[in-house]
Amino acid sequence: MLMAPPARRVGGMLWDAETAAEYDTPGEGMFSPEVLDPTIDRLAALAGAGAALEFAVGTGRVALPLSARGVPVTGLELSEPMIDRLHTKDPAFPVVVGDMATTPVPGEFTLVYLVFNTISNLLTQAEQVECFRNAARHLTPGGRFVIELWVPELRALPPGRTATVGVNEPGYILLDTYDVLNQHVVSHHFRFDDTRQARLGRSPHRYIWPSELDLMAQLAGFTLESRHADWSGTPFTADSPSHVSTYRLPQASSS
Repeated sequence: MLMAPPARRVGGMLWDAETAAEYDTPGEGMFSPEVLDPTIDRLAALAGAGAALEFAVGTGRVALPLSARGVPVTGLELSEPMIDRLHTKDPAFPVVVGDMATTPVPGEFTLVYLVFNTISNLLTQAEQVECFRNAARHLTPGGRFVIELWVPELRALPPGRTATVGVNEPGYILLDTYDVLNQHVVSHHFRFDDTRQARLGRSPHRYIWPSELDLMAQLAGFTLESRHADWSGTPFTADSPSHVSTYRLPQASSS
C-alpha cells in the first residue's frame, strides 16, 4: 500500500500537534520536486482560470505551491494542529475547519481535489459517497473532482494470511493488515533506530476498487473523464499500484 496520512476521523490521537510538527519533509518523500511538480502542473491545468478547493489540505503540501502558481486555493481540514502548521507558512491562507464528507465551504470552484489516498480515511462506503456529493456541491457546471488513490494490494496477500509488508527499509517498516470482509486495512508504521526501542503508529483505512470509485462518482452526478497511473499521465494498467482519476460534472445547459 502507498503510505497515506493517518486517518483524520480518529481525531487528536493521530492528528495532534506532535504529528503535525513531524509531518513535513521538505524536499524529500512526498515533498520532493519529482512528486510535487507534476502534481501541481496537472492541478493547475485542470483548474484553468477558476478557483480550487482541497479536501483534507493538511499542512499545505500541495495547496501552497498550487496557490503560488496563481490558482486561488481554499482548504478544508479537520485537524486544527495541521491548520496551525499550515498557517506558520502562510498566515493568510484560507482554511475551513470541517469534515470533507459534509462541511460546506464558501465560494465557487472549478476544481476540487483530494490527494495522497486520503479518501480512504473515511471508513464507510456511505461516508465516501458523501465526500463525492460534497465535492459536487462546491463545483460549477463542468467542474472536476480529482482523486489520487492506491489500488488495493490483495494480489500480494498470501492465501490464508491477513498481512502484507508494504515497505521494508532502514529505520522503517510498513505492515498492512487486511479485513477483506469489511474492506478495511490498518497500516502499522514501525520506526526504529539502533536501540531496542521502536515507535508504532497505526492508521485505519477503507480501501476502494477503481470500479467502486466510479460508481460513487455516478451517484454524485459525475462521469469519469480520465484515469492515469500518476500525475504525469502514465497509462493506467492492471499492474499500476495507484491512480489519479478525474471526474467531471455535466456542463450547464445552453437552453
